[in-house]
Amino acid sequence: MKIIIVGLGQTGGMLVDELTRDQYDITVIDQDRSLVEKITDKYNVNGITGSGASKETLMAAGADTADAIIALTHIDEINLLSCMQAKALGTRHSAARILSPDFVHEWESIRDQYNIDYLVRPKSDIAETAFHNIGMPGFLKLEGYFGDNIQLIDMNILPGNSMIGKSLRDLRGTMKVDMLVVAAIRKGKLIIPDGNFVIEEGDTLGIVTDKDKVESTLRSLDIMKSKGRKIVIVGGGITADYLLNFLKGSMKNVTVLEKDAGRCQEMMQKYPWVRVVYAGGEILDILSEEEVASADTLLSLTDRDETNLVISMYAWSSGIPSVITRVDKPEHVRLLHRVNIDITVSMTELTVLKMVRFVRNYEMNDTVKEIKKFYYIAENRAEIMEFEATDSFPALDIPLSEKAFNLKKDILITAIIRDGEQIIPSGSTCIKMGDKVVVTASKANKIRKLNDILK
Repeated sequence: MKIIIVGLGQTGGMLVDELTRDQYDITVIDQDRSLVEKITDKYNVNGITGSGASKETLMAAGADTADAIIALTHIDEINLLSCMQAKALGTRHSAARILSPDFVHEWESIRDQYNIDYLVRPKSDIAETAFHNIGMPGFLKLEGYFGDNIQLIDMNILPGNSMIGKSLRDLRGTMKVDMLVVAAIRKGKLIIPDGNFVIEEGDTLGIVTDKDKVESTLRSLDIMKSKGRKIVIVGGGITADYLLNFLKGSMKNVTVLEKDAGRCQEMMQKYPWVRVVYAGGEILDILSEEEVASADTLLSLTDRDETNLVISMYAWSSGIPSVITRVDKPEHVRLLHRVNIDITVSMTELTVLKMVRFVRNYEMNDTVKEIKKFYYIAENRAEIMEFEATDSFPALDIPLSEKAFNLKKDILITAIIRDGEQIIPSGSTCIKMGDKVVVTASKANKIRKLNDILK
């Protein structure tokens, strides 16, 4: 698959790193020659110096025969024009990142106007992720939905967790709600667990459950969600705007700390139900003066990673139950995770993940029609895929625990959706014709159709 990537900032560089692992034919474009040379020296990719909105540059990059273009510059207009020009030259699929609120609000009409297949709106998306995680403890994060039915959860196993030393089979027998551990990271290694897998301190678990049963799943895991009645947001930028719109009508006690006086005035007029505080001095002094330590949830959403790190460390040391931090540099995400401030939202990571899914979904649609949905989990080391079971699947109506249902290693039947109802499978569950079958597998298995899961 031939892919053109326009824009080699932090996000573009991370996307090149991710896609080159799957040996795609990649050409990069950027106006900064030094960035192009840096990427082409490090990776086996082609590089063009110039504007991605230029037909001449796009033709030099092979837009007339490309399968996809992904535009990631910091200028929305350049991203949109790059996609439109590439499609006009013959590129089959296009995706762009947009940051401006004006464009985000009009994304549907813009997608049609510029003939773009996929738009990523990272500031809006991380605000939505943060909203869903308000009140969550630092060791657990609601990652998102797979399809219409399945909630994905990441959970770090800390000392004292009641699940330590128990097998998944034992847990399944004692819990009163359907959930399934589909992946685990242990000491940096991916494990696709079976029922004999025993949970250890330090594990990071990928869990799936019905999206309507999240609360009962958390209760069954002895996890208490903070009420989130008192919320403090540090940073009154665009991301905070999106978040406040999600919170509107929630009857929460919300305080926003913002260092720009003009922006404070604007927010007070726009959100009269929010307490807006001018925070132009030393941030730690302001946090203390405003008694932030009494908050249920603190969200640090400034545009500087370093400031967010300091604020989150303060919040964590003050015992605030739920701390959500915006960070964009991968090394800062890893730093926070090491000290157990684990609910992070990153525009860079989110955009890369969505663009990889864009590439994979179009690649699959071009080659084989069996995969209906696709998602990366477990630090992008495992994949969740949805298939439809047809009469060509040789293990129809055979219980999953039977030897005749011979799964390959590092593959798990995650869920079965039958007549619109989700089933978390057990050993006695069978796959029937017409079922939607959700499968978790290590990337190394390279599953492309349902029959690939069997030996």
